[in-house]
Amino acid sequence: MTINALLERFKTPEAAGIFENLYGLEQVDAARKRYEALTEGLMKGFPGSHDDVYVFTAAGRTELCGNHTDHNFGKVLAASIQMDAAAVVVPRNDKKVIFRSTGYPDVEVDLNDLSLVEAEKGTTEALVRGIAAELNARGTAAGGFTANAASTVLGGSGLSSSAAVEVLFGKIFDCLYGGGKRSALEIAQIGQKAENVYFGKPSGLMDQTACASGGAVAIDFGNPGDPKVTQINVDLEAEGYALCVVDTKGSHADLTPDYAAIPAEMKAVAAHFGKSCLREISLQTLLPAVKELREKLGDRAVLRAIHFFNENDRVDAMLAALEKLDAVKSSAEKTSVINHYFDIVNASGDSSWELLQNVYSPKRANEQGIPLALAMTRNFLRNEGACRVHGGGFAGTIQAYIPASRLAEYKTLMGSVFGENSVTPLRIRPVGAAELKF
Repeated sequence: MTINALLERFKTPEAAGIFENLYGLEQVDAARKRYEALTEGLMKGFPGSHDDVYVFTAAGRTELCGNHTDHNFGKVLAASIQMDAAAVVVPRNDKKVIFRSTGYPDVEVDLNDLSLVEAEKGTTEALVRGIAAELNARGTAAGGFTANAASTVLGGSGLSSSAAVEVLFGKIFDCLYGGGKRSALEIAQIGQKAENVYFGKPSGLMDQTACASGGAVAIDFGNPGDPKVTQINVDLEAEGYALCVVDTKGSHADLTPDYAAIPAEMKAVAAHFGKSCLREISLQTLLPAVKELREKLGDRAVLRAIHFFNENDRVDAMLAALEKLDAVKSSAEKTSVINHYFDIVNASGDSSWELLQNVYSPKRANEQGIPLALAMTRNFLRNEGACRVHGGGFAGTIQAYIPASRLAEYKTLMGSVFGENSVTPLRIRPVGAAELKF
């Protein structure tokens, strides 16, 4: 489609339907203006041929349960959200990728060289090169493109802004040069490989899978080469609750050792039994060895391992609750199931706080924004909803289910402590990473 034809298509009722599906009815006009601005920015910022224009989106994600389980091949429940990375793209005749994203320096990568570049680790360039390399290894000769992009995924919020960009790149390459046939799971695996090897960050697969899949998904990483992904329906908004994240505005600087210690300690417990990860053992195997483990590895490693096993069970219980909620009809039954679901959410939060110990850094005992936000939310809710730490923890965000009738009151309360707009309502959207055809 030409760039002028695309601009006209954004004005149609069909486009309004696409935007509503992605962002909600109240955001249709804002979404149209956003995509128009990206398209016009591509035309003005990159003179040349614009006769073959494509539009892509990749969702951010929220973790519903399964805090720090994926890296030990556990179970998680997550969902794509309305915040996303969007890009207007034109293919190139050469092997160069030029990626412009609002608020960031331009990224340029020559795909004639797909070898790992040590100096690029930790950069967007590394992700582009790594994703292209992995696609090439899987039989897709990735070519160049020019993209004008923007992300609405809040950085440092646990909503996976980096994973959204990874699966965005994967989807662009696949649609332009691979026929768009790769599954959401494969796009996620390609992004994770690039992040692990080229970017240099050891991470699990949950973020990329949720960003790529769309809707809510239960993911079982028991077979890491072929995780089991189960699509589920989640619509607590219809039951009168708003799903939110609260940004406590804590700094993530110097927290890498805190994050890295969690999978390392879990795997050290597994190694005691001659295994590579906790999924290869059980809680029943661990408990008789607690005395020896605490002497060898310390108490925290044991507590984190116990969290892993119990959190896996909570994912199963939450999945069952959501499936039951989708099936029951009477309001009394729905209320009972929702309350059970919230009990699981709160139990996950308690375990992260008490056993996993990722609600604040021990190096910053005077900075406990996450525990403070959790305490304030619990006091506000008084058994009406639920809350838990969200994402990696130590600093950043909590997740809360707030009665919709009290959302404005909650925003005012949390804003008085953590700043204006610290509360962000989330909408679970059915689309993960996709080419948008207007």
